[in-house]
Amino acid sequence: MLMAHVERYVALQRSLGLRFDQQERLLVLYARFASSAGDTFVTTQRIRHEVPPAGAFGRGKRQRPAPYLLKPSEIAAIMAAALSLPPQETVSPLTYHHLFGLLAATGLRISEALALRRDDLTDDGLVVRRGKFDKCRLVPLHPSTRVALGRYLAARDRFGAGGDDLFVVRHGRAPTKTRVYCVFVRLARALGIRGAPGVRGPRLHDLRHSFAVRSLEACAPDRGAVTRHMLALSIYMGHADVAATYWYLEATPVLLNGIAAAAEQAFAGGAE
Repeated sequence: MLMAHVERYVALQRSLGLRFDQQERLLVLYARFASSAGDTFVTTQRIRHEVPPAGAFGRGKRQRPAPYLLKPSEIAAIMAAALSLPPQETVSPLTYHHLFGLLAATGLRISEALALRRDDLTDDGLVVRRGKFDKCRLVPLHPSTRVALGRYLAARDRFGAGGDDLFVVRHGRAPTKTRVYCVFVRLARALGIRGAPGVRGPRLHDLRHSFAVRSLEACAPDRGAVTRHMLALSIYMGHADVAATYWYLEATPVLLNGIAAAAEQAFAGGAE
């Protein structure tokens, strides 16, 4: 009985677009445990139900850090430094160079970029099949980005780097997220863009932040244009809700300054 309830609940969550793998595993373990004791429904005697004191497990939600906006020159420096990574005479340095460039040019999540396959690069753009909540979308590419990826694939062939993944290192598969994070931080520190360990600085995810903010900065200062641009950007970046895109407005001082200036101008105009 309990297992049937778990199956229905998991099916409901997945119908809403959630992956729900870890949650399913825990619920199945509990259902098996409780069923072996003869339970047909959840009882307070079977689970720990005391309410812990507030703050016993820390804060319920970690505050989202403000984005670090990487300058174009900083992104170019990191990409150039990636070409000097060991081992030389392998495809790996080129892979990190082009991977960082793609993240900066499209705002893709690192998990999305590493999940790309060679045949996901089409004439129409990149087919992102493993977006957040398993959503699929087409990401159009600037011609220069498309040309750069074409050069990368040609270089892969010269190195004899096989594999179906779009980005591969010398073992023929995509690097892990952890490995890419470490490479990015190491390069940023070597270039003086990020401080010593323990000091906050740009993260790999800030390539995505920088793309979103620069895109919004380039939008025409017109309320209707901003609204249309925000909706298009939300879809392009694979946000589940446009509210996630609006976060860039309130988290970025340069955009807030623009909003404040526009509000003051509108107020002054109304006062006249």
